[in-house]
Amino acid sequence: MTTPPGNRSYALIDGDAHINEPPDLWTERLPRRFRDRAPRVMSFDEGDGWVLEGVADPINFGLNASAGMDADAARGWVRWNEIRAGGYDPVVRLQEMDRDEVDAAVLFPTPRLSHANIANPDGEFHLALIQAYNDWLSEYCAHAPHRLGGAMMLPNSGIADALKEIERVGTRPGIVGALIGCYPHGDLDISPDDDEVWRTVAAAGMPLHIHVSLNDAMPAAHAKGAIVGDVRFYDAPKRILQFVMTGVFDRVPDLELVMVEVDAGWVPYFKQQVSDRFERFGYSKTMPVQRRPADYIEDHISFTIITDTFALDNRDSIGVDRLLWSSDFPHMGADWPHSWRTINHDYARIPRHERDLILAGNAQRLYGFDRR
Repeated sequence: MTTPPGNRSYALIDGDAHINEPPDLWTERLPRRFRDRAPRVMSFDEGDGWVLEGVADPINFGLNASAGMDADAARGWVRWNEIRAGGYDPVVRLQEMDRDEVDAAVLFPTPRLSHANIANPDGEFHLALIQAYNDWLSEYCAHAPHRLGGAMMLPNSGIADALKEIERVGTRPGIVGALIGCYPHGDLDISPDDDEVWRTVAAAGMPLHIHVSLNDAMPAAHAKGAIVGDVRFYDAPKRILQFVMTGVFDRVPDLELVMVEVDAGWVPYFKQQVSDRFERFGYSKTMPVQRRPADYIEDHISFTIITDTFALDNRDSIGVDRLLWSSDFPHMGADWPHSWRTINHDYARIPRHERDLILAGNAQRLYGFDRR
């Protein structure tokens, strides 16, 4: 018998997990006029990979489904039928979560694949790509909305398109938040025009998410340098300042922003420095904000952390109520199926009530899985 909403108990909620988009997601769901341009999986000598309009080389996916594998066994090029099925089958996904003792998870797309959809310059095609993804994600999460929460993608082909997509998808079972890859009006510089989208997201009771970074460029098949993949917070300070210093949180006071997969050990220093400059140089007289940047961060912005002991050691300076545990499953950085082993080590000296907030309580406040 299913436990009724409001009576469910959650000990561990994953604030950042991923799906693996199935090969037929776009070839079957796009309008017929776009299907010859659809992202598709093709076979090559080295393995299977995504072929994407505007991307010169195929994109492999093995490391996006390698959690639990030995490092020497994980590889980028694999065949589709070799990867773990939970990335695209919600029935199997619940079994994988049970094995790791994860009660619920917030789900995000595969980065390089989503970047190609975000960056596609054909507005009509771009919107169709986003809609097909959101349709599939909502169906996946609707299998168990009290455990699977999807972050719907917002199109960046204009404010009207973003608002229509929130209306179309935002109330579906299992949709718990909104994800941007570019600002809704269409580029990487925040605009007052975007406020209508922020107000609509907030009114829907959904947090807004930025996953690692905003990006309007097509992905490369191979990472050039480690900064994008390994120094995940490199873009986050800029985006936070765009929201804070343009007065978004004053104009939309109910907006919650989650910075996903950027960790948080750097946040106390960042808060100190930007607030010091704000006060030292009198920016309150020239910018549309009166409070210190740190105040807005503490009141509106949450951060997911994976293995970030600096954040845990400095949780009081970040805000214990602003940290969300995450695994990044099924990507290679996850500790699946031994997440609790890492948690018990890293959180051993943290008081139980604070530990419970980071592991589940803060996510429950944002996403309300027990009400679904």
